[in-house]
Amino acid sequence: MSLEVERSGQACGATVRGVDLSIPLSLEEVAALRSLWLEHLVLCFPDQNLDDDDLLQFTRYFGPFGQDPYLKPIPGQDHIIAIRRDANETAPLFAENWHTDWSFQAFPPSGTCLFGITIPDHGGNTHFANQHAALEQMPSELRMRLEGRKAIHSARGGYAPSGLYGEADQRSDRSMTIVPSEAALDTQLHPIIQEHDETGRLGLFGCLGYVIGIEGSDPEESAELLEAWYRWQTRDEFVYSHQWEPNMLVMWDNRSLLHRATGGYDGHDRLLHRTTIGAVRGGGPG
Repeated sequence: MSLEVERSGQACGATVRGVDLSIPLSLEEVAALRSLWLEHLVLCFPDQNLDDDDLLQFTRYFGPFGQDPYLKPIPGQDHIIAIRRDANETAPLFAENWHTDWSFQAFPPSGTCLFGITIPDHGGNTHFANQHAALEQMPSELRMRLEGRKAIHSARGGYAPSGLYGEADQRSDRSMTIVPSEAALDTQLHPIIQEHDETGRLGLFGCLGYVIGIEGSDPEESAELLEAWYRWQTRDEFVYSHQWEPNMLVMWDNRSLLHRATGGYDGHDRLLHRTTIGAVRGGGPG
């Protein structure tokens, strides 16, 4: 395997060529890719001819499968989610707000893999925000206010029956299968500033959306601090905008990044298959 690595020139991200992900990789090859993943946070593998079994095999190289609550997997698979939007769909865009995947879990996933199947020729970029860079460049006054604090995470805003993808959304023309639940009302505490469990690098974890408050703060203080935190961590200088191609596999480090979907492809079908890499060491944030 002779890898060609091209940096995005933005806040994170690199394109990797010279590897065929449809065939088994050696331990040495997996180690090389993991090292690149931890360095660049987002890896893009263009021109990959993968079926669902290949996607599952690749995911398993980097950890156990994570649990994907509230999203129904594709028929015949337990660990593949279809990220789908039909050409005539009018429901609100899925995952348009900045977030860290499943941060409301006790052990959030370490990463996500997404494979482009049907990709429009315009629009649909995925944005990634580097939370190590955001912390390192954060004004000292704001950082002091966040040091040692824990955020309250919950899926209620999205997946509770009253949430964005709740009972009202079930009556829309959404093509994805979302299963809201009262379990989304549960909460989980995670440190706002924490060490990456493989690199030890400090970064911010989570943001408004799945974060509904700050432990030990009254609602007014929480709201003000959450807004200041959010405005800083999503600044343009921390963002990589990824442009999709058909047959491209992208993997990202959930411990290091925020991400969000974008639209701009109305009237076109779009389909990607997604897998989740679980917490690497049975640990993770918390």
